[in-house]
Amino acid sequence: MKKLTSIIALAISMGATDVVTAQSTPKSHQQNPFTLIYEGAITKNEKGKVNIHPVKYKLNGIDIAANVYTPANYDGTKKYPAVVVAHPNGGIKEQTAGLYAQRLAEAGYITMAADAAYQGASGGLPRHTDKPANRIEDIHGMADFITQYKGVDANRLGVLGICGGGGYTLKAAQSDKRFKAVATLSMFNSGEVRRNGFMNSQLSTIQERLKQASDARAQEAAGGEIIYAGVAMPTDEEIAKIPTDLYREGYVYYYKTHAHPNSTFKYTMSSLLDLMTFDASTNMDLINQPLLTIVGSKADTKYMTDEAFPKATNAKSKELFLIDGATHIETYWKPEYVAQAVSKLFNFYQSNL
Repeated sequence: MKKLTSIIALAISMGATDVVTAQSTPKSHQQNPFTLIYEGAITKNEKGKVNIHPVKYKLNGIDIAANVYTPANYDGTKKYPAVVVAHPNGGIKEQTAGLYAQRLAEAGYITMAADAAYQGASGGLPRHTDKPANRIEDIHGMADFITQYKGVDANRLGVLGICGGGGYTLKAAQSDKRFKAVATLSMFNSGEVRRNGFMNSQLSTIQERLKQASDARAQEAAGGEIIYAGVAMPTDEEIAKIPTDLYREGYVYYYKTHAHPNSTFKYTMSSLLDLMTFDASTNMDLINQPLLTIVGSKADTKYMTDEAFPKATNAKSKELFLIDGATHIETYWKPEYVAQAVSKLFNFYQSNL
């Protein structure tokens, strides 16, 4: 019981995550030549179909690994609208970010999903550093790269952020007006959760956790061992007893049904110095682009979208779209919910790009 309690406490505090129910069939990244872990993933490039193009580029001296998806019958001499997809916390480009990038490419867009710096297949040390400024810069960097890609109409660029990537997308779009249409799916306000705990469950320990982060940074600066948070490996029985859908389903998604060796909840404890002073919902009035926020009606993270959405007072247009019956993680993989989200995204980008 003591171990289970500590795992639940970690899950509530991690705020890193995303979730999936155990209904999807486990797949191995080794079954796909591009190591993609999602239903219907591309297994080979074929003429006349959506193709995937693994790419690497430098961002502030760090190698970024990304996948670009081109639509069927892609012709580099023509001009296409484009969408970049920012992945969830703990996630990588081969999971739900890739799924949505592929689906939007099937709808005629050039799309891109990239691993965050310090994470996934991208470079950067210490590994698993997770700082808001880095994640926001990653999104600016995706815009840098994709607007130079052959066939992309730089004046028709959209952005989609999922989970933590959604919170960082809101921030990136506040200043980066290359993004002409801004969408989030199951938005997760990483800073708010790292600071206050999930559902404000850790308000009484803010200063204690800031002290832990400060001590971790001091240890790093002195050349000591890097301390990591989010390293629990609960058993199936312990996962089943986690009370929140987000973390219970998230452990299943990331450690079982959609596991990938590049994906981890782990992040440096010192990252909390930056995370705990960050809030995705501040300065929302700077967003003047069209805004679409999508969230499951049953998502226990919905409160974060509900907090941020009303603050976008200057958005050219805005809509909060509910996927009836969906939890946070189910929007990552469940076919009927993904189909609803993609349909809504297609109509949104078609109208605004």
